[in-house]
Amino acid sequence: MKHYIMSFATLIFDKLIYKYSSNFNFIKKDLLMSNMKINFKSYINCVFLLSLISFIISIIITSIIFFISNINILIPLPIMIILISILISSSTFISLIYYPTQKVNKIRKNIELNLPFALNYMNAISESGIPPHLIFKLIGKFDDFGEISKKMREIIRNIEFFGLDELTAVREVLKKIPSKDFKQILIGFITTIESGGNLNLFFKKSAEKSLFDWKIKREKFLQQLSTYTELYIGIFIAAPLFLISLLAIMSFIQPNIAGFDIITITKISIYGIIPLINLIFLFFIREVNLDI
Repeated sequence: MKHYIMSFATLIFDKLIYKYSSNFNFIKKDLLMSNMKINFKSYINCVFLLSLISFIISIIITSIIFFISNINILIPLPIMIILISILISSSTFISLIYYPTQKVNKIRKNIELNLPFALNYMNAISESGIPPHLIFKLIGKFDDFGEISKKMREIIRNIEFFGLDELTAVREVLKKIPSKDFKQILIGFITTIESGGNLNLFFKKSAEKSLFDWKIKREKFLQQLSTYTELYIGIFIAAPLFLISLLAIMSFIQPNIAGFDIITITKISIYGIIPLINLIFLFFIREVNLDI
């Protein structure tokens, strides 16, 4: 199914993308590091196709909703439908364009979250004196280290299936690693091997530094979390209660605002806006939590 969509998108938009593809070069690097296994032009073609589909579907759905609900609005109905459809289509386009960047950020955060523990494990293994590629192989067998395990499996694949030496295999994987800290570790590994340095000492020092940095980040996060708690109580609990109280009082004075009934506005606020704001806040906390 995926290949049919890509082929159809290429058939429709390929000439347009060929002309304006330079405007989207900023996602090339992220597309490579996101492991999405799709080339740059095919992805842009799919973005335009899916945005067009979302525009058409939005027109159909919003037309049905307005027809069934029979809502009275100040703006002419066809213009309102077009505006809503453009908004949804634009949101789809922007979301898809920046999806590789979001995926890369997620991979980076996952790597930085697991890096101290992976390095400590690598340090413990290296003390037994086994070769570096076996260290990578052992790390790759455990999914507990998330994206680090996947990168280690890529290194082993380059060695065992493509016949590359250890250093070249690591250099190839370096190109697709979004984490600066993990890159520095692998570059340090290459430098240590090439200079004939002590690999056990390198892993030990790297593990200690990485764990220390992780503890500092965690302490900083806990301080931020305290601030976010106060922000949540003030804005997402106190403010909605004040708003509902205000609407209740206004319903006795002026039952309509801009053509909308106060009761309707209250219901929209309680069942729509307030839950949505809370979901946005939860998503924000989740993203911040990945920075630990």
